[in-house]
Amino acid sequence: MQKLGDFKLPQFFSYPPYFTLQPVRDTREKQIQLWKELILDYCKTQKIFLINVEEDFPLFSNSAIDRSLSHEARETFLSAIVGEGRAEWLDKGHRKCLILWHRIQDWADIILQFVRENGLEDSVMTVEEIRSGTESHGTELQGIDRTILMRALKLLENKGKLALFKGTSADDEGVKFSV
Repeated sequence: MQKLGDFKLPQFFSYPPYFTLQPVRDTREKQIQLWKELILDYCKTQKIFLINVEEDFPLFSNSAIDRSLSHEARETFLSAIVGEGRAEWLDKGHRKCLILWHRIQDWADIILQFVRENGLEDSVMTVEEIRSGTESHGTELQGIDRTILMRALKLLENKGKLALFKGTSADDEGVKFSV
């Protein structure tokens, strides 16, 4: 089985036709499903939150079989993930895609679990501490994309689970939990 670092690639990754958009509708739908699962799984295990369609991305080419996805195929597969609510285009040109291997609601739930597990129910933390503080090391929150984190925090704020405080800079924005 082929690997990409410590990530095991599925068998289809070595099958040249999967790097070309298939013309037959049923085959293309199966191809898109396989690629959606592969992209989400890879991004989750490698903690990747942003894919730029125009830049090299490890999954988009396989040097062992001398194949690469076309720009159209990349956009097709990412658009399918966007269509499921598991990603968002960050620009109108569909060049940058924010990957949501957890939906925003799921990230909000992970934050609440983190707060409870660390006894932070009535604590104040900075947004940056949630991403890179001692408590977050080894958790899914370690290194979380700031855009995703802020959207999950705003969702929790709207539900009355926390209050966000503006700081003088993005580095000292605060969160007061009231779980």
